[in-house]
Amino acid sequence: QVAPVESGGDVVQPGGSLRLSCVVSGLDHYAIGWFRQAPEKDRELVACVSGGGGNQGYSDSVKGRFTISRNNAEKTVSLLMHNVRPDDAGTYYCSASPLIHQMCRQRANKYLNVWGQGTLVSVST
Repeated sequence: QVAPVESGGDVVQPGGSLRLSCVVSGLDHYAIGWFRQAPEKDRELVACVSGGGGNQGYSDSVKGRFTISRNNAEKTVSLLMHNVRPDDAGTYYCSASPLIHQMCRQRANKYLNVWGQGTLVSVST
């Protein structure tokens, strides 16, 4: 059992773009989700991808702006963020948690309650 490892967090200007990456070694064919947590707010699921990579899901707050993708050969899951807004700020976590099922419901999905340490996204001029 290996915890995901996130990277790519940075300070980004409103309207800018950022790519987050998560190494998911040992989690082949598990559904993967990106969650974010802003200060004093609950952790929320913003995007998920099925184990095979063919199905994605997005929260309403990021739909049309964020794109999740996975490369099983390289064992990575990426989150490409466009048109970043101030309310996108927070710590972003990668996980195979069963919480993903609320958004990515493919029957073949597997889940595992493992979490990365997170990567911080700040939005500032």
